[in-house]
Amino acid sequence: MMLPQGARVLEIASGAGQHGAYFTELRPDIIWQYSDVDTDAQESQKAYACENSSQLKLPLQLDVTQGNWWQRLEPITNIYCANMIHIAPWEAALGLAKGAGELLQAGDKLFLYGPFLFGVDSAQSNLDFTANLKQRNPVWGVRELVDVEELFVENGFYLDQKITMPRDNYLLVFRKR
Repeated sequence: MMLPQGARVLEIASGAGQHGAYFTELRPDIIWQYSDVDTDAQESQKAYACENSSQLKLPLQLDVTQGNWWQRLEPITNIYCANMIHIAPWEAALGLAKGAGELLQAGDKLFLYGPFLFGVDSAQSNLDFTANLKQRNPVWGVRELVDVEELFVENGFYLDQKITMPRDNYLLVFRKR
């Protein structure tokens, strides 16, 4: 079981809110806190939260590039972030790692889902994707796994698991030291 019994999960960049809705349906013991910077996404998250208010919490306006974004949050045991760090400036990854290091306790996990690069062994689809992203915004791009791992290590984590997912994506499970 990847999430402990009674987990309190903060999702960063929750998008439409479908992750929280899906996971809380599978696990009636967990509490899921939505967050996003996008107000349209928050409206969708609110709709899910109204359907399951005992587990899904109304979205928070969180921008992980802002200093001390984590200070006003209730205690959590896990962080989940999917498909954010490549469609955001590197400062978002820096802020996520810093805040996670402040919020989580020893043994807690951060789940990071998305595409990653592996130097010369990178999947061609991820190389093409990063080129496309950089055309749209030069500060975006699929990140090198070695850089992401180093960032989280600097903030008190170690890479516990690297799980291969469909379409050249990975689920990285970082555990707080």
